[in-house]
Amino acid sequence: MKPQVKIVNAETGEEIVRDASAKELAQMEIDAANDDATKAKADAKAEAKAALLSKLGITKDEAKLLLS
Repeated sequence: MKPQVKIVNAETGEEIVRDASAKELAQMEIDAANDDATKAKADAKAEAKAALLSKLGITKDEAKLLLS
């Protein structure tokens, strides 16, 4: 099944559901790739923080206490 686009007229409440165009499909793929890259970056940052805390031998709560 092809991805679909839903368009809602806010004034009348009319809804139109149609198959996504080639341009919209391409944008959906770009958006998904950007989301994946953002998630990977956040995961890498979290892993680096965890590694640093482990190296220092402190917990997240102890680090927060030091930074407050």
